[in-house]
Amino acid sequence: MPRFHTLSAVVGSGSVVQCHRSWQRIHINADAWEMAAKFLAEPQYTLMGLWGDVGSVHMAILDEFSYHLKILSLGCQDGKFPSVAEVYPPAIRLERAVSDLFGFEPQKSPDSRPWLDHGRWGLRHPLGDAVASAAREPYPFLSASGESLHQIAVGPVHAGIIEPGHFRFHANGEAIVRLEERLGYAHKGIESLMQGATLEDATKLAGRVSGDSTVAYSLAFAMAVEDALAIMVPSRAQWLRALMAELERLANHFGDIGAICNDASFSLMHAHCAILRELVLRVSDQCFGHRMIRDCVFPGGASDVSADGLAALRTLLPELATRFTKIITLYEETASIQDRTVSTGVLKPDLAKGFGAGGYVGRASGRNFDARRAFRYSPYERLEFEVPVLEEGDVNARVWIRIHEVKQSISLIEQILRHLPGGPVRTDLAQSAGEGLAIVEGFRGDIVVWLQLDANGTIARCHLRDPSWFQWPLLEAAIEGNIVADFPICNKSFNCSYSGHDL
Repeated sequence: MPRFHTLSAVVGSGSVVQCHRSWQRIHINADAWEMAAKFLAEPQYTLMGLWGDVGSVHMAILDEFSYHLKILSLGCQDGKFPSVAEVYPPAIRLERAVSDLFGFEPQKSPDSRPWLDHGRWGLRHPLGDAVASAAREPYPFLSASGESLHQIAVGPVHAGIIEPGHFRFHANGEAIVRLEERLGYAHKGIESLMQGATLEDATKLAGRVSGDSTVAYSLAFAMAVEDALAIMVPSRAQWLRALMAELERLANHFGDIGAICNDASFSLMHAHCAILRELVLRVSDQCFGHRMIRDCVFPGGASDVSADGLAALRTLLPELATRFTKIITLYEETASIQDRTVSTGVLKPDLAKGFGAGGYVGRASGRNFDARRAFRYSPYERLEFEVPVLEEGDVNARVWIRIHEVKQSISLIEQILRHLPGGPVRTDLAQSAGEGLAIVEGFRGDIVVWLQLDANGTIARCHLRDPSWFQWPLLEAAIEGNIVADFPICNKSFNCSYSGHDL
């Protein structure tokens, strides 16, 4: 195997397929693929995604010093490829998903169990060489050894209106020794549905990958299409997109802060936050005609905002700031809620960095990354905002990151309203082949969309990566040593997406 001293030397041994301003896709051989995987252990590099394609696999690696991204492509000889997870554990679930969907076998993988495929599709490898599904043995959960251990099975059906997911606890009394998740119940075949879809249909589909992030997903998809077609979006549309994204962030953070407190039986805080969330949803409806702002971002532009909505939003912002300040004081000065959140569910900074955890999960554990700042997509390069970072990594830190981000979003919306330009809100799209990629900061963290367009403008291939792929495994680590009764508050402080993960 050749020796490489830098990742650039590794990828330099391959052939460039696509080259854009901030990213490249490069075909490499198996030796270079293995060497690239080893570089992921270094602090400079982060795995942003790993996914399958017809006859090949792709791996996206971000250089966090320069914020340049490289997509490495490897042909799967005989349906096999060297396992990245062998040397870099955060890739385990991604490889298992590739195996389920395409049938490619990661060689020397530490975990070959199915992930998304529960044996109920009627076929196997639906995006590759599909074959009829055969009966399977029960899913082999990992074991734990020790005296007085017992298992607690939770889900996939939960109390309340919650997406499905299974949690298998090994506990010693009330102390959690091991948590293992089983996901995939919300699998919808998104990537299969994308293939051959028109841009209009694909845009709607992208906005429904994870309903609470409809703006963020729509924006990432639209920007990937615009990258593929090399088109510019009108300035007003770019500012309106940012306005929608910050309204979505506000609504979700208000909801999360209240829900975390509710899981600790602090229902008063939950009620106050629910009111603020409802106020944001109502003004979003006034501005864009939909409470969740669905189908308002599309390739080439965005829906315009109503004059009445803008007036209502200008009136609401100071009210939100005043009421939220009082709510923060309520949270901070209530000893019972502090007792439940401080030092509970600690995620160590080295794990957050190693898994490339985005959003409030990563930033509460010292990972200073925000796609709005890293990639400076318009109009954020012209807006002033701070990226809050804490080191404690507990439930309380994840609450405080949300609190700080609420303040930043209110400030960003105020700036957008002051500087919102006039002009058109959409541009025409050409029908041509192309390949594009976009990374957008949703309220949970960075969302990645990579796609290829056919010559007639339809989708040839589209992969969408939710930040939850790298957050769900960390919940398993953060909960160890805590008591079973603290799982709901830890889980809610992460608030990973089932739907966005399961695809």
